[in-house]
Amino acid sequence: MTSEAQRKMQFLYALRASGVTDARTLTAMERIDRAQFVRGLFADRAYEDVPLTIPCGQTISQPSIVGIMTQALQVTPRDKVLEVGTGSGYQAAILSLLARRVYTVDRYRRLVAQAREIFDALKLPNITAFTADGSFGLPDQAPFDRIIVTAAAEDPPGPLLAQLRIGGIMVVPVGQSDAVQSLIRVTRTETGFDYDELRPVRFVPLVEGLGQD
Repeated sequence: MTSEAQRKMQFLYALRASGVTDARTLTAMERIDRAQFVRGLFADRAYEDVPLTIPCGQTISQPSIVGIMTQALQVTPRDKVLEVGTGSGYQAAILSLLARRVYTVDRYRRLVAQAREIFDALKLPNITAFTADGSFGLPDQAPFDRIIVTAAAEDPPGPLLAQLRIGGIMVVPVGQSDAVQSLIRVTRTETGFDYDELRPVRFVPLVEGLGQD
């Protein structure tokens, strides 16, 4: 077995050990190579279960958290998904193998441009990436079956809750940016919203407005 194959096997083992057990999620994460999304100094750490720095002061989340959030979202092949916080594009690429359509937004033009290049290279035509203030979602494309937020808000953002279809699910880290946050799953019902607390996490804060980069 080559060292790269061994690293990938250890990568998948680490995902399972951290609680990622959904077969479709594991298959998607096996098919999308995290090394495609990690450039420069950290390229040789792509298969480690750690968050890594990317441009614009952002991070690519550790794979186990990506897996846990993806699994919690319970994406079906018919779903239209909104991701808030494109970052490196890694999470959107995984979702693209599970959903019918993925819309992803980020406040940094540079990150969106880099992610689009990777989506094109990987031939993932069902992802549409926008530069926009993700805290307001994408009203023109709403409602969404699933919404995933990869930055922490103090509360689940109202505009995003409003864009969730009845029966839809949103996964979002909630809490103060300088403290431990909780990963929350929100399910929209006929009468309101149900909230499940999944686990403690730590994410960069969800910031309004467009970035300078």
